[in-house]
Amino acid sequence: MTHDDLPIIFTGNAHPAFAQEIARKLKVSLGQALVGRFSEGEIRVKIKQNVRGRDVFVIQPTSPPVNDHLMELLIMIDALRRASARRITAVLPYYGYARQDRKDQPRVPITAKLVANLITVAGADRVLTMDLHAGQIQGFFDIPLDHLFALNIFADYFLKTKVIPDLVVVSPDVGGIKMARAYAKRLKAALAMVDKRRVSHEEIEVMDIMGEVDGKNVLIVDDLISTAGSIVEGAKALKAAGARQVYAAIAHPVLSGPARERLADSPLTELVVTNSIPIPPERLLPKIKVLSVAGLFAEAIRRIHCEESVSVLFNHQWEEPVAKEEPFVKRRKPIHAQRHS
Repeated sequence: MTHDDLPIIFTGNAHPAFAQEIARKLKVSLGQALVGRFSEGEIRVKIKQNVRGRDVFVIQPTSPPVNDHLMELLIMIDALRRASARRITAVLPYYGYARQDRKDQPRVPITAKLVANLITVAGADRVLTMDLHAGQIQGFFDIPLDHLFALNIFADYFLKTKVIPDLVVVSPDVGGIKMARAYAKRLKAALAMVDKRRVSHEEIEVMDIMGEVDGKNVLIVDDLISTAGSIVEGAKALKAAGARQVYAAIAHPVLSGPARERLADSPLTELVVTNSIPIPPERLLPKIKVLSVAGLFAEAIRRIHCEESVSVLFNHQWEEPVAKEEPFVKRRKPIHAQRHS
């Protein structure tokens, strides 16, 4: 494969270390781009290499500060579209503004749909993301979307590195029961659920534990942890119900507001997260374990570029492949993507 047939990977300022890790696994260099600010604070973008006719991937989680990183993504997509890139894939390891995915109260927005519209109108041809807050967000896009899961990464950790006996997988609420069931099946564990009532956006009240956790080790699974209120209160309720040790596996470590203090004082033995979002050093704790999903995204990018199936990455038996000298040697045919109107 010639150099012009390789994908080009760009990144903004949200998580450059993650993009660099993906580029290393794919044995390509990061694309050259200036992503800075004008004196008044407006975002300034300049693509510093030729992308005409190329397959381009922009890696940018919409992590805090969310608005800045979202605007960087949109402006980079616009710049690449105007530079005649053949196909632009927006890679969002973490999809922000996803918690408002429906009108559950009068006069509230559906920001998950708004962001989907913005990404599409900016010029993206497809989206690659992981562990959406709600599965229906996939339907908010009128362009192809590939939805990855951290399930295999977490499962391998708890099956091979940290084997926990008498394990019960716990969903923190009714909405997460489907995800928890998938984890329980993969880990060959029992299943339980925390029945809770939300007092406010940041506070919850645990009503009951549904399932047997007395004398068991438990693993709470969820897609994101923000202020840590739900997870900490759930952990306390599980300990009160007789659980021995409480672990948590959560894909996106937003860790905002009082999260660090709450986690430090919580009965959680270990919180396992992914590197979809960078964690500032001041928010890290000894009980937080970070697992990399760069290999998962690198393989997805390789498969998208080579027009191979991505569904194999959802298989419970998938493991990160051993590094190859030529990651793109399997490409069988050229890309025939046409830009949407």
